[in-house]
Amino acid sequence: MLSLLQSLFSADLAIDLGTANTLVAVDGEGIVLNEPSVVAVQNGTNRVLSRGSAVGTLAKQMLGRTPDSIHAVRPLRHGVIADFELCEAMLRYFIRKAHKRHWSVKPRVVIAVPGGLTQVEKRAVFNSAERAGARQVFLIEEAKAAGIGAGLPIGEPTASMVCDIGGGTTEIAVLSLAEIVSCQSVRTAGDNFDQAIVEYLKRHYSLRIGDAAAERLKIDIGSAYELEHELSAEVRGLDLISALPRKATITSEEVREALQEPLESIAEAIRSTLELCDPELAGDLVDNGLLLTGGGSLLRRLDKAISEHTGLPVRLAEDPLTTVARGTAICVEHLSQWRSTLESSDHDL
Repeated sequence: MLSLLQSLFSADLAIDLGTANTLVAVDGEGIVLNEPSVVAVQNGTNRVLSRGSAVGTLAKQMLGRTPDSIHAVRPLRHGVIADFELCEAMLRYFIRKAHKRHWSVKPRVVIAVPGGLTQVEKRAVFNSAERAGARQVFLIEEAKAAGIGAGLPIGEPTASMVCDIGGGTTEIAVLSLAEIVSCQSVRTAGDNFDQAIVEYLKRHYSLRIGDAAAERLKIDIGSAYELEHELSAEVRGLDLISALPRKATITSEEVREALQEPLESIAEAIRSTLELCDPELAGDLVDNGLLLTGGGSLLRRLDKAISEHTGLPVRLAEDPLTTVARGTAICVEHLSQWRSTLESSDHDL
């Protein structure tokens, strides 16, 4: 009876808990929340600001712009909880915002996480979500969720390959019969792209810029392979020699050079994943190819660069920013079907 009442008065949630952004979907409603994974706290403490801008979109706008009394932080680093208290506060805010019910019944929650998490790191996710208001928590690997969300035939006896490039990790997996048969989880992703651009400008221009400016350069003119018409953009920062504000014009060729090292790291992880495959499954991928998802996959001509490195056909998922969230939402909507493939918290209510 209790289980029936819970299902009547509580909508289950799907959460793509990302280093850069957190997306939440409600069973039967789709994605209802997409906000940066950022929390604003009182400096010198772990006390979240009481104002409405303390979590999410407005908190991200504070990054690098706060007074001494306020600090904007990311509770996750490389897909792993770096600050348990702040992650719990962030999850509680997102769950309450998405779970717009007047009842006190807690929802069941399916969370997409990187495939390389240790058991200790998984337990941290379980504990944070439960303390944040979930009555039961399930985990799904991001690569599997991406395959489900993209509509790949992962339940069939044929190989499907996914490369999900998020903010903190890149998840690469070959799937067959609804299971991951080979995978790599590397802590090189979109944040590393931004940091590589920051370091390049320090070395070559003696110019210090913030992560937000580096991200804009990446989006505006960045590419993984040469462009038919190369681009340029103006960037503003602090001169490391004079300590005065200065601007410089950067070309897409320079940004591509800056991104070479993190891109090679991802390409090597893809090759390593392929080497772990059985020959029959690897043969399937000659036709089935590789699917790119995640925000990092939006880098211009990344599909071309990876195709040259692997010899596989590579394509970009439709709406790659939400692929993992949509796959996690499908698991929530059909929980009885997918439950056996998910990792659950110890107690089952």
